[in-house]
Amino acid sequence: ALALDMKVAVFGASGLTGAEVAYQALQRGQGVVALARTPSKVTKPQGSCGAEAVTEPLTDANLKVIAGSVTNQEDVDAVFAEGDITSVIVSLGGKTADVGETMLTDGTSNIIKAMKANGVKRIAVVTSIGAGDSENQAPFFFKVLMWTAMKKIFADKNNQEALFLDGPGKDLEFCIVRPGGLNVEPPTGVINVIDGQAGR
Repeated sequence: ALALDMKVAVFGASGLTGAEVAYQALQRGQGVVALARTPSKVTKPQGSCGAEAVTEPLTDANLKVIAGSVTNQEDVDAVFAEGDITSVIVSLGGKTADVGETMLTDGTSNIIKAMKANGVKRIAVVTSIGAGDSENQAPFFFKVLMWTAMKKIFADKNNQEALFLDGPGKDLEFCIVRPGGLNVEPPTGVINVIDGQAGR
């Protein structure tokens, strides 16, 4: 087990967003337990650490990376078996051809089950602009992609969100994050909060 009493579980730590989340949590002194299909792909984030970072492993005394798949309940349970998980970040991704058409929904269902079994309440889930009731906020060219080339992934994202909006995760303290676009620039620390719906 890690030395810290409070830990964040990160699902998707080998992706750009997940790596950034894991790195920033570690920089704040939090423990991190990450699940990754290929642990060697959990590398330093490009945004915080520069372009060369994506080839350098993310290492820290307070980081534990577990090899496994989010679609396997036993692998997900292994993350929570590390103990003291207080919050969860879900930043899953990948090509549908590689991960399957229901990976987001199936994996997040497994995470919800494990959270409830371990008394963990707080979760943030990264989906995308255009998912759920934000469909009309997406730029037109992106809507065309959502309706065509990305149809299967958006069906999965919508079903993933539904797990919280009217499914088994509705009693958790959840936050759905729908980025309109992400980059790998260094974090500024500036967060803009608006009232109502965001534009592009």
